[in-house]
Amino acid sequence: MLGAWHHSQWSYLNPQGSLEQRFEKMKLHLDAELIPSTFIAKDGMLLGSASIIAQDMDTKSELTPWLASVFVTPEHRNRGTGDELVKHVMQRAKEAKVETLYLFTPDREAFYQKLEWRLFSKENYRGHWVTVMHVKFND
Repeated sequence: MLGAWHHSQWSYLNPQGSLEQRFEKMKLHLDAELIPSTFIAKDGMLLGSASIIAQDMDTKSELTPWLASVFVTPEHRNRGTGDELVKHVMQRAKEAKVETLYLFTPDREAFYQKLEWRLFSKENYRGHWVTVMHVKFND
């Protein structure tokens, strides 16, 4: 279910990728290592997820690691679930001594700004304008 949500939400940014390929990539998130990992929010049902991965933009391969795949089901949005998921990934990254964490978003810049993320760049990525953001843990 989670893989299908992610695929339907963001496949336009990776149109050559299939649902099966997404499932295979997500299996790697089940290992004991922090990167890659996916964290889920649930309350008797799956509410949402957030991941930490090594790379999220092939045009920014020098930047690592990334917050990715932040998704909350539409019926559970605006209730703090997304905030808690993002804060959890940030805390885990900080505990792992990550200095800077990156993300990109096509349309949620304000959401991340209120969680202390800052603008890194704005650019056209695969035909879509996105905002690349970062948070530094040693400042």
